[in-house]
Amino acid sequence: MRSISRPTVLLGMSGGVDSSVAAALLVRQGYEVHGVTLQVWEHEDTENVPSKKWQERGCCKIGIAKYVAQKLDISHEVIETRDTFRKEVISEFLKGYTGGTTPNPCVRCNEKVKIRGLIELAVSRGFTYVATGHYIRLQNHQAQITVHRASDVKKDQSYFLYRMQPSWLPMLIFPVGGMQKKQVWDEADALGLPADELKESQEICFVSHGDYRTFIEREAPEARRPGTFLDVTGQPLGQHDGIAFYTPGQRRGLGVATGRRLYVQQVRPATNTVILGPEESLYASSCHVSDLNLFEPRLMDHPATVDVKIRYATASVPAMICPVDASTIRIDFREPQKALSPGQSAVFYRGDQVLGGGIIQIANPQSPTGGNQLCT
Repeated sequence: MRSISRPTVLLGMSGGVDSSVAAALLVRQGYEVHGVTLQVWEHEDTENVPSKKWQERGCCKIGIAKYVAQKLDISHEVIETRDTFRKEVISEFLKGYTGGTTPNPCVRCNEKVKIRGLIELAVSRGFTYVATGHYIRLQNHQAQITVHRASDVKKDQSYFLYRMQPSWLPMLIFPVGGMQKKQVWDEADALGLPADELKESQEICFVSHGDYRTFIEREAPEARRPGTFLDVTGQPLGQHDGIAFYTPGQRRGLGVATGRRLYVQQVRPATNTVILGPEESLYASSCHVSDLNLFEPRLMDHPATVDVKIRYATASVPAMICPVDASTIRIDFREPQKALSPGQSAVFYRGDQVLGGGIIQIANPQSPTGGNQLCT
């Protein structure tokens, strides 16, 4: 029977080191913890596939999650979410690439499957809180909750979590968000977790056994629809395999020999063409973003100076943002940015505070007079 004296928390347990340590911290802090592993991709049969190491079984390591739950004496269950994952993440991933954009499935997975799924499950079962092992922080200032980068800037995952709904924030706890990774590993060692089984993958979970092009061709064979490579003046340079296999900034695998290095500049689905050009043509001074999720709604009231992160692996950069209409923001970068890709996320920061963000729709060519045309 559930205790009425302790706050209850539903913890997403992937079986990785971070959610495992989060479980231990929550127990130590006095929460009544119930662990849940959302089965989002390949099925794991830990009894009948003993030769397969935990970290090789996709993004959810059920074997370790069960082990940690038993060690901490907390309940644990596996929730089947593969249908939702296929609909909300994989289908959108395929739709994006075949439509000429570069989607970010980890952003959509957290928004539409993992965090949303845990919140909805917690509400239906009467849990007070939801927790995960993500590296992000929440702060409460006079009953207003703000979102912040993790203390360990190298592990910060706010780029992947900027689409959390503001209404979810009062329920959320991120136990490792204020820790350094070394502290997390020390906690894992104290738990007796097998370090060699806890390798961290940087790959998309459902394409971890091959590159994304192989996955697209297997799941959507119609994506192989040859078309024409064009240079920036419209002259043909050769034939491509299908727009789904190219993304802005790509240099390898083009199969075009012109005596100089060429990069994908644009993918044009309407004409089934891919534009190639020199590296210097990849830079853009601004872009438009829509499909917004904002923790700071006042950003739609007037122009603002912020830092913007346009991909997870790069640092945020100074920019001016201003509303274009009720659903679109224009970003004018202080310095032109390389290979802005429609479909990717642009996330806004002020210091370590996460203000929100949106999906890049179109990149605007570098202006000889600089940015900020609309924001002055």
